[in-house]
Parts: sequence; structure tokens; C-alpha cells
Amino acid sequence: MRLVLISGLSGSGKSVALNVLEDSGHYCVDNLPVALVMPLLESLAGSGHEHVALSMDARSGASVRQLPQIIAALKQKGVDVRLLFLEAKDETLIKRFSETRRRHPLSKGGLTVAESIARERELLGDIGESAHRIDTSELSPNTLRSWIKNLVDVDQSRLTLLFESFGFKQGVPLDADFVFDVRCLPNPYYEPALRELTGRDAAVAAFLEANEATQDMYRDIHAFIATWLPAFVRENRSYLTIAIGCTGGQHRSVYFAERLGAAFSADNQVMIRHRQIR
Repeated sequence: MRLVLISGLSGSGKSVALNVLEDSGHYCVDNLPVALVMPLLESLAGSGHEHVALSMDARSGASVRQLPQIIAALKQKGVDVRLLFLEAKDETLIKRFSETRRRHPLSKGGLTVAESIARERELLGDIGESAHRIDTSELSPNTLRSWIKNLVDVDQSRLTLLFESFGFKQGVPLDADFVFDVRCLPNPYYEPALRELTGRDAAVAAFLEANEATQDMYRDIHAFIATWLPAFVRENRSYLTIAIGCTGGQHRSVYFAERLGAAFSADNQVMIRHRQIR
């Protein structure tokens, strides 16, 4: 059996993720109490439901903190468990609740939306540390759907090295394990012929590679990752997210994510994401 557990902050897109998995053939349950995970999976054994997706979050109260222990027990039983944790910046979550006019699940007792979000982050902190985190702050529903589909199809027995480009104008993504800033390099945006292109285009790559600083930056970042990647493999990490940022997230960061992803893909399981381009 393959089990996908979805958790995270209210308003971060958990329903979108669960719907994607249901459409792909998973047996899905939303807001399942943590104490019912084992009984449910036992009842599904032999039923033909080989792919199961469950959503559990702060609506379960303090019992949700038991989730890491349950995951460990499931893995000992041979269940292929994948834990996804969706989150977003506070201002994004507050805006979403305002637009939908929904109450935050933890807003009882007179807590404001901001206070409820802070309480939720505290309650789910341990879960987020052990999961693959996805910052949905700047993501459209379609992009999130695509990312979820890609994540559930990767080989869970190997570490996935994920290169993610972003623009500092939109803030540093919450899901990054390491962040590299390449804003000190020449900006193709100021070249009229390159402005509308992206770091995926050969003309932008040629412009950047003509600068010696670009080559030095690339070698340094590559060496850092190559040096420390084995340590994360030994720690049995499922994902390692390397975020590379430039001003707008269109040229320099995209070029570095693509080039590094290609370099490491020969010997590693690699995914590439671009937050500001599609």
C-alpha cells in the first residue's frame, strides 16, 4: 500500500492537493482523526485500495502531534508513506480567509485570524519538520496540482534533490532547505533583447556565462551541494530543496536551477521548479 498523508496550515491548499490525489485514483479521506489511521488502513487491507490519501491537520487538536509516531510505525509495517506539508506566508493566509469569508478552524475563544495561524504553526511544527514542505504563497491552483502529481510519482526510497528558482520580490519560499542569492550577477532584464526571455533560453544563458562571476558562483554552489549531499542521504532524508533567488525570478535564478538540476540529475533523483515562471 502507498499512503500519502497531507497536512499543513488552513488555507494553504490541502483540499486542492487531496482532490488531485482523488482524481488520480487514491482512496481519500479528509480530516481523519489521527487515532483512526491504523484502523482505517487495516479495514482497507485486501480491499483493492492500494493508493490511499489522508488529510490531517489542526482540526484534530493536540492529537495531531502523534502523527510522526504513527508514520514510523507504518513504515515498520512496510507501508510506503509520503508526508506532504502545505504552508503559506501569514499575509497570504489572512488574505485568503478574508476573500472566502471563512472562519479559521482555531478561531474559537476570540482569537484573530493572525493569532489562529500562529497557534496552528505551533501545533503543527513537528510535523512540518519531518515532511516535504510546499510553500503555496505564490502558487496558482493549477501549479500546485502539477507539483502534487510530480511528488507522489517519485521514488520514495531515494532522496529527491529539488532545485527551485524564485524572485526576492515575492519573498524567500518557506519550503527551502538552503537559499542561494544570485542577485550580485549581471541582470539580463536590463538587456532589451533578453528582458522578455527566461533563464531557460539560450540567449540568456550565453549572456550569463560570458561573465566570469557567473562561472565562479556556479562552481561554488555546485561544490557546496556535492560536498554536503551525502550527509543528507545518510540521514534518510526524502527531499532536499535548494532555492536560488534573483530579483524577479525570471532570468538568473532560473538559469542556475536548470543548470544545477542538469548537472546533478546524472547520479541523483532531481526535480526542478520555477515559482515565478510557468
